[in-house]
Amino acid sequence: MGPRILIVEDEEPLTLLLRYNLEAEGYEVDSVSRGDEAEIRLREQLPDIVLLDWMLPGLSGIELCRRIRVRPETERLPVIMLTARGEEGDRIRGLSTGADDYIVKPFSVPELLARVRALLRRTKPGHVATLLRAGDMELDRETHRVRRAGTELHLGPTEFRLLEFLMQSPGRVFSREHLLNAVWGHDVYIDERTVDVHVGRLRKAINLPQLPDPIRTVRGAGYSFDETFARAEATASAGR
Repeated sequence: MGPRILIVEDEEPLTLLLRYNLEAEGYEVDSVSRGDEAEIRLREQLPDIVLLDWMLPGLSGIELCRRIRVRPETERLPVIMLTARGEEGDRIRGLSTGADDYIVKPFSVPELLARVRALLRRTKPGHVATLLRAGDMELDRETHRVRRAGTELHLGPTEFRLLEFLMQSPGRVFSREHLLNAVWGHDVYIDERTVDVHVGRLRKAINLPQLPDPIRTVRGAGYSFDETFARAEATASAGR
């Protein structure tokens, strides 16, 4: 299983959005809607990171964060606060109470995912892979470089994020709407056909002569990174 994330959030639509995108990235996700329930859950089992809302029933997020830092078992537990309170004083209070990061609603889902990875890299480096590999393709998250069959590819920032997202879940088919939310963010209003344009650009960048196309189009459903791509490349290598 991937790193465990506990979402403490009382807005159900936001919880569902976060769970969907985090699970797509390979995280194991748990969620509660009350601060007092979260405190109990943390005593039962420790996650690898907590996404914590400020305004919660039962116990406020700021108080829960304070209690997390007081307990020896949780004093080093990574915490990202998610809140609509965006004033400078609120940010300072949240960080001073012990939050490792502070994100103001509404926020970009890709930015949140990047912050989760960055925090896990600092606090639990063994949990986050900086290199994604499939077949003859390698994507380096830290240097933002992509290589195929030893050749460096030149991708734009959107194509890089799109390839990264698809490579994280080989074989899983993502709809255009899901890709828009994951790569561009749910608060960006653009036509779903924009995804087709960028998939076309991605294919043009990664499909070298006489090499197979790892991006699979599923008619009426969306796109996926072909899960047979890595196996086919491995079989071909073994037969050489």
